[in-house]
Amino acid sequence: MKQTHIKDVFFDLDHTLWDFDKNSELTFEGIFNRNHPEIETKQFIEKYVPINQECWKLYQYDKITHQELRYNRLKHSFDAINYTISDEEIDVIAEDYLRFLPDNNHLFDGTIEVLEYLNQRYTLHIITNGFAEVQYKKISNSKIESYFRTVTNSEMAGVKKPNPLIFNFALDLAKAKKESSIMIGDSFDADVQGAIDAGLDAVFFNEAKIEVGSHIKQINHLLEIKKYL
Repeated sequence: MKQTHIKDVFFDLDHTLWDFDKNSELTFEGIFNRNHPEIETKQFIEKYVPINQECWKLYQYDKITHQELRYNRLKHSFDAINYTISDEEIDVIAEDYLRFLPDNNHLFDGTIEVLEYLNQRYTLHIITNGFAEVQYKKISNSKIESYFRTVTNSEMAGVKKPNPLIFNFALDLAKAKKESSIMIGDSFDADVQGAIDAGLDAVFFNEAKIEVGSHIKQINHLLEIKKYL
């Protein structure tokens, strides 16, 4: 059902518009080819993806620091593939990863089309937990910057999704009202439940088709957002 009361649409970035998994794999492939050619990227990625997700969950609830996130996700992944590597080498890879990640800019299928569609009808914004400098580069390099009136990141707000304070910060920055705003994101906890708890409407970008309650608005492809907006 169309949500006729909506004026402002807030998007998550990674895993929602910006294809983090594909871009991340390409980044690691380049790093390993240059400096660690004996590593099989596909094997590493199989371990890294779930480890990175768990580290991010800890980070978003302030259970680990930014630096611990960067180190732990790599250390644990290398341990999982039984690859011996020094802490110094891990630090170099962590730096290279964040430096080169925004150079790969694959977007999810339908991203530009849905942004063109929504941009004619609503004011668009981003709320992201990602590191500020890296996120701005992603948005700029992937050529989607012009669609968004505001970009809120966790460093600006001082808290991370699902903390309601980041949604309040984003609403203030956007000069938007929660009653006429909606959040679209891939993380049920951070984006969807976080937005709902803060008083916004929400749509779950459920590409993995996880079972959720029937009361949750959800889409499996970005263009399906047209059934709600």
